[in-house]
Amino acid sequence: MDVKFNPIDLQTWPHGQMFYYFSKMAPTGYSLTVDLDVTMMKAALKNRKIKFFPAYLWLTTKMLNRQVEFKVAMVDSVLGYWDVLTPLYATFHEDDKTISLMWTEYDDTFSFFYDSYLENQQQYSNHHGLLSQSDRLPPANSYTVSSLPWVGFKHFAFHSYENKPYYFPTIEAGKFIENNEKIMMPLSITVHHATTDGWHIKTFLADLQHDMNHPEIWIDESATI
Repeated sequence: MDVKFNPIDLQTWPHGQMFYYFSKMAPTGYSLTVDLDVTMMKAALKNRKIKFFPAYLWLTTKMLNRQVEFKVAMVDSVLGYWDVLTPLYATFHEDDKTISLMWTEYDDTFSFFYDSYLENQQQYSNHHGLLSQSDRLPPANSYTVSSLPWVGFKHFAFHSYENKPYYFPTIEAGKFIENNEKIMMPLSITVHHATTDGWHIKTFLADLQHDMNHPEIWIDESATI
């Protein structure tokens, strides 16, 4: 997929003044955690023998890509946004209990992304070190999304101690919790307030829950292509 970086004019961008305030005058980020209902999604994936984690990666990325505010970045001192984000995630090594970072290029079609994910796992999952795909760097449009499947947390927050502009969201899922015949999954999202307000979070979560409740839409449409 060809990815384009689009410059932003702060003078005409509706979010321009808020960006300046929360990036220059009062640099601020925030995080929150919610419980998502994954009952329908898990059942549909299980029936089709599809792994949950890559489906979670794809669906989360799909919803983030709907809003420009999640895709803002600084490239060569130019503020802009990418057409799409690509997920950068951790792969776990059972032998020494370490992780490596891996990415799978996003595609609008779930089945294409899923196949690419499986190919990456087959080729790189046994590669230790910081980057599984050590022959190249992660793409500039990659954001961090992962899972902590052993812990059913109430809240999870990322804090970066590197002094550089970073405006992509960071997302972490937790352990599945069964409650009243429903399967719930905690999901934490950390964002920079310079680009992202509560409305953007609300819209992202509503869209994500909707498609988790109706997995047949994106699974079966992909399967027919």
